[in-house]
Amino acid sequence: MGTTPLPDESAHLYAYLCAGLADPTRIQILHLLHGEPKNVNTLARLLSLSQPAVSRHLKILRERGLVRAKRHKQAVFYELNDPRIIEALDLLRAIIRDHLQTQAQVLDAGA
Repeated sequence: MGTTPLPDESAHLYAYLCAGLADPTRIQILHLLHGEPKNVNTLARLLSLSQPAVSRHLKILRERGLVRAKRHKQAVFYELNDPRIIEALDLLRAIIRDHLQTQAQVLDAGA
């Protein structure tokens, strides 16, 4: 483990998926969809963004397989394609928190 690089195709797939997460609005959308599907207008209202802006973000998330759209009567509702993405985001948040704590300790030690 750790001595063999990933195959290029796997690395590109990781990068493609992670690029979908590389925007704070898209991360917010994923958290808002956790547990309950929402339509684009609801997401736009909750995020204080225009409907076209939210639609662009949803398109990127759909292309990467992170969310899916389901039609219900006249409306389209979006939901997480796999709820484990929230677990992955929570893990990233824990890593970031630990990293920031380490940086703060280094800064405090140098003061």
